[in-house]
Amino acid sequence: MPVHMRSAFSAAILLLCATAAAQTTTSAPSTTAAAPAITAVSDCHAHSTVQYCMVGTEEYQVVGPTKTEEFESQYTDCHTHGDETYCVNSAGDDVQILVESEEHAEEEHNEEEEEDTTHNEGEHCHFHAGVEHCTGGDEEVTCERTDRSYNKPLRIGLLFVILATSAIGVFGPIIASAFFRMSQKSIVFCVLKQFGTGVILSTAFVHLFTHADLMFGNECLGELSYEATTAAVFMAGLFLSFLVDYLGARFLLWRESKKRAANNEAGQSASSELAQKSASSTPDGADVHGDMRGSHDHLHGNMDAKLNVIVLEAGIIFHSLLIGLTLVVSGDSFFLTLFVVILFHQMFEGIALGTCIAGLPKTVASMSQKLLMASAFALVTPLGMGIGIGVLDQFNGNDPSTLVAIGTLDALSAGILAWVGIVEMLARDWIHGSLLNASVLRTGGAMTALVAGMAIMSLLGKWA
Repeated sequence: MPVHMRSAFSAAILLLCATAAAQTTTSAPSTTAAAPAITAVSDCHAHSTVQYCMVGTEEYQVVGPTKTEEFESQYTDCHTHGDETYCVNSAGDDVQILVESEEHAEEEHNEEEEEDTTHNEGEHCHFHAGVEHCTGGDEEVTCERTDRSYNKPLRIGLLFVILATSAIGVFGPIIASAFFRMSQKSIVFCVLKQFGTGVILSTAFVHLFTHADLMFGNECLGELSYEATTAAVFMAGLFLSFLVDYLGARFLLWRESKKRAANNEAGQSASSELAQKSASSTPDGADVHGDMRGSHDHLHGNMDAKLNVIVLEAGIIFHSLLIGLTLVVSGDSFFLTLFVVILFHQMFEGIALGTCIAGLPKTVASMSQKLLMASAFALVTPLGMGIGIGVLDQFNGNDPSTLVAIGTLDALSAGILAWVGIVEMLARDWIHGSLLNASVLRTGGAMTALVAGMAIMSLLGKWA
């Protein structure tokens, strides 16, 4: 074969081999990785101790270098090994570039959403004076007012339900005592009174003191320079109650002594005649002056009891006003739950106050006065709700001045109710009253009612 023909033949063979090789490369199995879409990364920078590089507007993490090592500004000759992408550094070593597929990114996004959902489900939120408190989460606290859509017609309608419930609780014992002739010495009246004592004690410590402590401990108020603020205001309420009680008792003694002196002067001219008549009509050994002193002591005790009831109602009224405001400004998500709790709270507190009012004798409190005192309690919570509805779109429970005002009133009310509950109700009935030597049945019923009042109101403190 001529030389030129052999050369042409060889060239044709080489061309065919190259074409076959190209076809073989093109038709390679789909399992072989495609050529990398990334050929180089640049504009490398650090996020904390991790390096990231840019490819156009996309950012990719570089696996390997840390902040303690020298980061390079770019990596070239990018290629793939299986599903992983690598680029070459200046030393000729491979560094991995994290390139997530759309599928993987979507899976991670779904996992994050699932974690957020789980986190939100584990979070427990409740309201105190319009402030939403959440436990079990890591949400950032904001002191700005939170805009919410409130169901105002529902709040207005339930205002009248609270009014009716409060009225039933406070008027019930008064009406039963006056119109159904329920004796104040009966075991039913005794049980109701001790249940009310338990309610007052629990309201003072579980509801009011704890609530005031939450207000003064709110992060939006900042760190208090005096940590015992709640206890100090509580003690002030306690002392004010004692002062009113003490000064009232001194005033009653002074007024009775003035009346006694005036009566003695007016009847001095007829004292001998009155003594003779008394001697003729009174059995031997009877002490007329002793009976008169006993009558004065009895009147003093009754007036003192009326003063105690007035102090008790003052503390309850402050508290009930705040309860109405707190209920209305809470978010719709918690409103109905809180409403049910407040409903029972007002019923039990009304029974407690109504029993004390009903126990006042006619000599110091007429029926009209008793009904007036009961009406004040029945109206005060709806009044608080009305105020809350009026300021619903402006109220910010996280405002420092609001926190101080509510915390102070709650702590003061707690001190007032603690004094009345412990000194004027618990000690007077059990240590200095008829329950000191009562029968086993009466004592057992009274003690059960006392503990029940404390336990039920303390349970309600979980939600309010």
